[in-house]
Amino acid sequence: MSARSIATRSARRFGASLALSAALLLPRAARAAVAEPSGREDAAFDMMNYLTHRGLHDLDDEAWNAYGQVTDIWSMKLGFPAAYSGANSLSNGCARPALCPFGQELSFTETATLFVGLRLWPGAQYYVVPEIIAERPLSGLTGLGGVIQNFELQKQGLSTPVPYISRDYLRQTFDLGGEHTQTTSDPMQLGRKDAKRRIVLTLGNFSVLDFFDKNDTTGDLRKSFFNMAFLTYAAFDFAADARGYSWGGIAEIDWDDWAARVGRMAPPKLPNQLPLDFNVFKHYGDQAEIEHHHTIAGQDGAVRILGYRNEEVMGRFADAIAVYKANPFENATNAAASCHDDPYSAGNGNAPDLCWVRRPNVKMGAGVSIEQGITDDLGAFFRGMYSDGQTEVYSYTSTDRSLSFGSLLTGRAWHRVRDTVGIGYSAGWISSEHAQYLGLGGIDGFIGDGKIHQAAEQVAEVFYSLSMGSSSWFSFDYQRIWNPAYNADRGPVNIFGARIHAEF
Repeated sequence: MSARSIATRSARRFGASLALSAALLLPRAARAAVAEPSGREDAAFDMMNYLTHRGLHDLDDEAWNAYGQVTDIWSMKLGFPAAYSGANSLSNGCARPALCPFGQELSFTETATLFVGLRLWPGAQYYVVPEIIAERPLSGLTGLGGVIQNFELQKQGLSTPVPYISRDYLRQTFDLGGEHTQTTSDPMQLGRKDAKRRIVLTLGNFSVLDFFDKNDTTGDLRKSFFNMAFLTYAAFDFAADARGYSWGGIAEIDWDDWAARVGRMAPPKLPNQLPLDFNVFKHYGDQAEIEHHHTIAGQDGAVRILGYRNEEVMGRFADAIAVYKANPFENATNAAASCHDDPYSAGNGNAPDLCWVRRPNVKMGAGVSIEQGITDDLGAFFRGMYSDGQTEVYSYTSTDRSLSFGSLLTGRAWHRVRDTVGIGYSAGWISSEHAQYLGLGGIDGFIGDGKIHQAAEQVAEVFYSLSMGSSSWFSFDYQRIWNPAYNADRGPVNIFGARIHAEF
């Protein structure tokens, strides 16, 4: 395919996204008429404000709401030095010229989402979220551990649009008294008055990250960082299907400035696959979190401590290594017989393989997250997690230990209050057993260079999000990645990105 045809297709996709945004956003005259009647700091969701202004909707006591978004993200990866490459390496050149019209590898994601909320009876809220995604990852989504350059990328995604229901769940709130606070109208959140002391039960299909590790400083990554390292703890292998969602339940208690929540989710039947294992009394992903909100020097902040424990059918690195070393011939025979249709098998009889040593195993980890306002326009965050590192990645990234930190600043000082600039750094490590497995030629999820010079995988990212009105933003992004796939023999990698995001 020629560079011209690639550019034409990209322009058509871009135009389609803008057309969808324009069709769903209110006319300019209507947006001007409402002039933020809700009093919210942002006017991103003009439809609800417009209805409120006309007396057709109450943002403070909603019986229903409906929001949406459209996001396009593009990435361009430059070539980088690499001493060698393996089956699951990030390409340091351009193996498929049709995907490199300008001599560099290109990637994109396009998403469109509709968020619908409905109050069913006192304290009960129902949410359903249909979504469409199209994507093309860098190097087939291989070669990066926890620093995937675009957080929207999904495992097994296609370059043609795929519709699905991302969330479909019910929440029931029980009022325990105390003071009440106004909850704003937002996607997956009805505007209402909530008791500061309450119990909330959630059941259905959703993402663990909808309710755990909710960071107000980084906020919605569709308007802040691009890299997945800033979505949550890179070492948090929460149970989810290949798109990042699952079925399960959460129980939460809020008590003034404190909150505690526990949840159990169904894991996939096989690592990074769509089909789920609904035998949640035998195989499951559990997580628990305690949260405290505080104020320091007049600025809000929060501390969260999270732990997870997964019991899933997964391979241990030590088991795969032991079998391989004890009898390489038997390893090759069993791998060929048992793993020939497993997309995450090494497919190499001369390397250890996790596939045929899979059995019920436990994976655990614990982390701490801190966010703190510095001024009215500047906020900072930190996350760190330690996981045991004994078993393969099942649903998230290959990272066994991770940390990230950074800050975001609004553009008030230069009279661009709806603009945001951010800078962040993240590092991830793997266990010695994990590194030994990769060094013998094994693959884990989406990494495996054939051998390894073990080092921390790191990314530094800076972005600027430029407001283009009340409900759309254009962002520029730069990322520098060191030691991709935890391998000092490869990189550093430079990635440039751009994003257009519209809300309605």
